[in-house]
Amino acid sequence: MAKKSTYNAKDIEVLEGLEPVRKRPGMYIGSTNQDGLHHLVNEVLDNSIDEVLAGHATDISFQYKKDGSIKIKDNGRGIPIDFHPKYKNKRALEVVLTTLHAGGKFNSNAYKTSGGLHGVGISVVNALSSLLQVQVFKDGKVYRQDYSKGKVKTKIKIEKCSKKLKGTEISFIPDESIFEETQFVPKKLYNFINMKSVLVGGTTINFEIDKELIEDKTPNKKSFFYKKGIEDYFQLEYANNSKLFEKNFLLKSKIKDNENFETLISFNTNENSSLMSYCNTIETPDGGSHENGIRNGILKAIKLYGQKNQFSKISNINHSDIFDYSNVIISIFINDPSFEGQTKKRIIMPNLQKEIETKTQQEFLLWLNANKKNSKILLDNLIERALQRTDLSKIKELDRKSIKERNRLPGKLVDCSSKSIKDSEIFIVEGDSAGGSAKQARNREFQAILPLRGKILNVYNVGLSKIADNNEIQNLIQSLGCGIGKNFEISKLRYEKIILMTDADVDGSHIATLLITFFYKYMKSLIDENKLYLAMPPLFKIYNKNKSFYAYDEKEKDKLIEKEFKSDNYNITRFKGLGEMPADQLKETTMDQNKRNLILINSEKAKKDMKNTESLFETLMGKQAELRFKFIQNNANFIKNLDV
Repeated sequence: MAKKSTYNAKDIEVLEGLEPVRKRPGMYIGSTNQDGLHHLVNEVLDNSIDEVLAGHATDISFQYKKDGSIKIKDNGRGIPIDFHPKYKNKRALEVVLTTLHAGGKFNSNAYKTSGGLHGVGISVVNALSSLLQVQVFKDGKVYRQDYSKGKVKTKIKIEKCSKKLKGTEISFIPDESIFEETQFVPKKLYNFINMKSVLVGGTTINFEIDKELIEDKTPNKKSFFYKKGIEDYFQLEYANNSKLFEKNFLLKSKIKDNENFETLISFNTNENSSLMSYCNTIETPDGGSHENGIRNGILKAIKLYGQKNQFSKISNINHSDIFDYSNVIISIFINDPSFEGQTKKRIIMPNLQKEIETKTQQEFLLWLNANKKNSKILLDNLIERALQRTDLSKIKELDRKSIKERNRLPGKLVDCSSKSIKDSEIFIVEGDSAGGSAKQARNREFQAILPLRGKILNVYNVGLSKIADNNEIQNLIQSLGCGIGKNFEISKLRYEKIILMTDADVDGSHIATLLITFFYKYMKSLIDENKLYLAMPPLFKIYNKNKSFYAYDEKEKDKLIEKEFKSDNYNITRFKGLGEMPADQLKETTMDQNKRNLILINSEKAKKDMKNTESLFETLMGKQAELRFKFIQNNANFIKNLDV
């Protein structure tokens, strides 16, 4: 029987001052790993940024020294150093650094917009530092004080200094007994300071790290200054992006007195996207109301514009079609933001979302009407993406169906008996007749046969929805087992070789071309990895009672007759199709691994000259018939024999 325990007043622990922070640091900075460590920088720097936003500071300096300390200085008003009315024996400086929920940001008289609104920032940094040193420059005097682990270490020292000096300087070393590691990442600090400078355009932030701490190409010194804020940043950061058009959407709007937001959006041609959002210069990686407001406003404006200007299928567009192809920065400055948690990663303010959404919708609608050429390019691309997304969902459904029905062979696939992928082959043949001969000629252990009915769809300029709806292509995709497009995984391919085996005539060549086009566009990795082959069935058999030969074209036939048959005593059989070829002949000429000829569909020249390869596919398989006509005219003289 368990010993009866007592529970009374002496079991109640009272944590005083900053002890709760040291006891449960994760409650205040999120974690004690690298993220929590760098959060300390954020808390101190935000105080300096707040002075900038309040109009009292113009310069900030940041240093990371080899002793592990971070030093941040601004030329603002400085933390108040007079005695606090509530704590008559303590100066405000000491109160701010040693007391939770003490600060000038609860009263809007001191700060209209601020990042540090919970009043725990600098005191938490103090609590989690083995050493924190503060200097306040005011009215020709400097006030110095040292702290350790949240407690006062020295009395405030007051000395004379230049009257030109003003502001606050804080230096701290993280407590190694609290953090998993205390070494900051230079690149992370660099990017962090850079973005702060972007968001407070017109402010200089001097960045410096001791060279000994740099392990990559991060500069150890940099003076950040962005006169136009996010506009200048976009021009530098995304200069090489593949844009739909050069003009970006820039919105600067007032919410109410002393509150405003701005956003800049660049629309790209490919899935090269980013979305960064900030509130009072604090990054909000989990988004929230301000992000939702921008996203919804943009989408609603696009749909209204599209409907008014009769863009078909505009209703299919969703957020991903826009923002998966865009670079976006959102920055808001508001008086009293409501964050989800102390680490301030997400804003929860429904009323703010509605305001931002309405203003964004109005302004972007005006932008679309004022830039009609760019608007058409944008909406055409968005509609195309929406259609592709719908098509992909059909393909995903096809993949799910394939997995669900894996025990059921697709179409008329005759699979090989071996479960091993090594040495296995699948022959893709045209029609049931050829399929019948191939089934008899194959080696059952490692050779599979998939008959296709007629000429498959030319996939070069059709959407994935049409592909998903095509039975023959469905059967092909399911047989191979490796998916298609974005869902393609070569590791799931069920065969080592894919062999296209079509008739040795013009129709057969056309079918082979259509199949190669399909693989090139949607399963190109199979070509790159040497998985796709073209079988070479003979077109003629020349024979008499003593000997026989196979010829693959007219030229080879004529040479064989001249060389091997001196008299007229020979016969010629022209194979109209694989279905007319006896199984033993098909095996001997086309399917026997020791005797057959295969062409690997993987031209090294095509790899080196991909631009010309793409152009040739566009010419021969694209929508523009005039390109094909021109190609035929230019190359007609090279055709020696046409099988008609």
